[in-house]
Amino acid sequence: MNTNLVIGPVMIPLATAIILIIFHRRMLAQKIISIISVSFALLYACYLLYRASDGTILLFYASNWVPPFGIAMVIDMLSALMVTASGILGFVCMIYSLSTMDEGRLRNFYLPLYQMFFVGINGSLITGDIFNLFVFFEIMLMSSYVLLVLGSERGQLREGFKYLIINIVSSSFFLVALGVVYSLAGTMNMADLAVKLPQAPNQGLVTMSAMLFLLVFGVKAAIFPLYFWLPNSYHQPPPAISAIFGGLLTKVGVYVLIRIFTLIFIGDVEFTHSILFVLGVLTMFFGVIITISQTDFRMILSYHIISQVGYMVMGLGMFSVLAVAGAIFHMLHNIIVKTGLFLASGITQEVTGTTDLHKMGGLLHRYPWLGWTFFVTAMALAGVPPLSGFFSKFMLIQAGAELGNYYSIAAVLGVGFLTLFSMIKIFLYAFWGEEKPVPERPDFDYKKIMPACLLLCGIAVCMGLGASYVCDFVLLAAEQLMNPQLYIDTVLFAAI
Repeated sequence: MNTNLVIGPVMIPLATAIILIIFHRRMLAQKIISIISVSFALLYACYLLYRASDGTILLFYASNWVPPFGIAMVIDMLSALMVTASGILGFVCMIYSLSTMDEGRLRNFYLPLYQMFFVGINGSLITGDIFNLFVFFEIMLMSSYVLLVLGSERGQLREGFKYLIINIVSSSFFLVALGVVYSLAGTMNMADLAVKLPQAPNQGLVTMSAMLFLLVFGVKAAIFPLYFWLPNSYHQPPPAISAIFGGLLTKVGVYVLIRIFTLIFIGDVEFTHSILFVLGVLTMFFGVIITISQTDFRMILSYHIISQVGYMVMGLGMFSVLAVAGAIFHMLHNIIVKTGLFLASGITQEVTGTTDLHKMGGLLHRYPWLGWTFFVTAMALAGVPPLSGFFSKFMLIQAGAELGNYYSIAAVLGVGFLTLFSMIKIFLYAFWGEEKPVPERPDFDYKKIMPACLLLCGIAVCMGLGASYVCDFVLLAAEQLMNPQLYIDTVLFAAI
């Protein structure tokens, strides 16, 4: 269905960013406009999800150019789910930001940058053109560069420089990969690439380009062995920014991997997807093993980002409807849960003045809502029933059993146990036991920002208790992905 509704997730934050710059001297007006914008963006995303829930693929071609020459924006079930998750995080992290972000950062264009970050995120999720994927990714990354170093603290600048260099190199490889596929197919439209690349005379070059894209988005998604940049980068900025990055940045990389390796690069599945499977399993184990020796609250959560990405890549590598559905379920669950954990760690850091677990203790006595919210969210991450993480992992286990892939089952169970161990370690050190003295913070009322954590915790619980409904959505998304002809026909012929 051809409709202008598709561009809403990009236009709403873009228009808001422009308005916020106009009101840059009026902080109260900026805050009010920001809250209105993220609320409307969330409602709009939910409406798009409703429109896509019957299997309809929504399409927009800029200026009504004939496909595949026009710039295409496409919303199928996968992108609708991701845009909705993006809307939830945009809303929750905005509430948290306005309660915790210092005045200096707010006055240095934090709120417009926040909106531009979501322009890049949402544009990456709905674009149907692989060159415009590069454009939106760069918008997202440029915003994230500034958000990462905003405040100019020593650690932020150090890690921000590393983050910048790594992504410049990665983006350079992205351009090389674009050049290769354009030389092979003469098009940048994803649906048209899916038609023309299998007909290219040099299929070895097609496979090489697939590996280039895996390298590029492997860096973005922080898969093994390309994850080394992530933990310190996400550890340095304020918790609100870490939460957005931890919840969304790597997941957009995973989203692109799922999109291109179910639509464009499916000519040599035995080779490409076997590599994805192996990398996914290695990412799971290397990410979680490092958490065992860590005693820094936020550093543990940062390494768990890596480990959880491994589940998603492994599910993609198994390449069945159920496995891809499990990967999508786990991605959605992790966006919510990981953001909630980072926000909880931020409150903990505010009330204790540290992220070192050895310097914490007994916080549950003074902050029971914080302690139990963290506990439930952590159990969701570990996959304890009946929370969301259990059902995403169960789908992956079931997919492994159907395919006779028992390595995947062992990986899910083993990494799940180690995740549970590290989450219990945090809870015991920080919240359980004898209360340790903490600095008095009379100016900090943690109850004002607890609703953000409670909301995400509640969503994780609802995703578990309502898992049958979530499964319907993710299975529909996976069925569309595993039947790429549906996407191709809609994008190339529906607009004619």
